[in-house]
Amino acid sequence: MSVQGTHEVRNIDCIELGRYRITPWYFSPYPKEFSKIPVVYICEFCLKYTDSECRLRRHLSKCLFRHPPGNEIYRKDKLSFFEIDGRKNKTYARNLCLLAKLFLDHKTLYFDTDPFLFYILCELDEYGFHIVGYFSKEKESASDFNVACILTLPPYQRKGYGRFLIEFSYALSKVEGKSGTPEKPLSDLGLLSYRSYWSHAIVDTIMKHNEIKSGSQRPSLSVNDIVERTAIKKDDTHEANAKKKSLHIDVNCLKWRSKYSPAYS
Repeated sequence: MSVQGTHEVRNIDCIELGRYRITPWYFSPYPKEFSKIPVVYICEFCLKYTDSECRLRRHLSKCLFRHPPGNEIYRKDKLSFFEIDGRKNKTYARNLCLLAKLFLDHKTLYFDTDPFLFYILCELDEYGFHIVGYFSKEKESASDFNVACILTLPPYQRKGYGRFLIEFSYALSKVEGKSGTPEKPLSDLGLLSYRSYWSHAIVDTIMKHNEIKSGSQRPSLSVNDIVERTAIKKDDTHEANAKKKSLHIDVNCLKWRSKYSPAYS
């Protein structure tokens, strides 16, 4: 179920997730009793939540998970992606959505997870796979949405992980042999992130194309070629060039000349 932002008052004061204590940004529909405690303790491996550090420690001593309960479909160096089926792993998926809702205001799903796949990005160390962020997507989308919700957890923001998540969503679209687009509307931050990714991906494609020479002429590159190579929807290639209205200098109105100019007098 996709739920628009409720604008309800933030109900959780603090969470502890692994080695981080984080102040939530928004309301999330955890059970009401959890709004009355100073800290909600969350197992970073299975995402089970509890109301005390003591209960968390008891849980960790028995928890069999050291990574999300799905298939690892990508690993390079210390970064991995796990694919979670929202039907087969309902408890994990619902707990993930509850966690994500603490930091997503515009929309998230948290009840009917069956139609969705979840792709969890993790950092690996000697203790296990630590969740960094995730995105979800519908198993079947008539509109070719390749992302429903996307989030980088606050301790990992501003480190390039958001772009990495977006890039991975398009890598999956390429494997599927089709172009994709995120479900809209995007949040303001999401739109900025996507515009940045689209612009870089398109420029990178054009630059790589310009390195290819065919005799004395370089082969042409159409918008459809860019769509095929990047898996970015055609409408989004135009959106990548959209800019907020901003001030620009009109050089015709400039009446100043350098004293080093030959025309200077």
